[in-house]
Amino acid sequence: MPETDKSLEVDKVRELQRKLYVCAKRSKTRRFHALYDRIYRSDVLWKAWHRVRSNKGAAGVDEVTLRFIEEQGAAQFLEGIQADLKAGRYRPSPVRRQYIDKGDGKQRPLGIPTVRDRVVQMATKDPRGYPDRADIRGGFRTEQLRIPSEEERDGGPGSNPDSGEPRA
Repeated sequence: MPETDKSLEVDKVRELQRKLYVCAKRSKTRRFHALYDRIYRSDVLWKAWHRVRSNKGAAGVDEVTLRFIEEQGAAQFLEGIQADLKAGRYRPSPVRRQYIDKGDGKQRPLGIPTVRDRVVQMATKDPRGYPDRADIRGGFRTEQLRIPSEEERDGGPGSNPDSGEPRA
């Protein structure tokens, strides 16, 4: 899997993503059952690798770091992933469990997948979210939710409890 001109690969990946997006938007009932072969395309894996590398992150249970992969050769690493995906041998590794401190003195568990698993996850991910699920596109991030003002919550100006419409 030679590393070729990245701008051409990115354009091909974006073109594929755009086609899938348009198909999903065109038909709300359409389901995509045969996308597996799209995941192990070399251009998709290269783009996924670049996104994982730019996110940085720690090694998983296999203790393989981004730096180690770059020293050994990213092309060889991605060829191995591609071969496993094509042959149906790919299985995700266990996740490394790390605990991080919270502000209240408790700890929160954090799962750290291997770099290999992160590349495969990134290859399956559409960066624009779910085109047919606008209701979940923002996830549960509070900074993307509109919080009603105190007046709106109390039925003051800006709210209309008699309209029968839900408050924004």
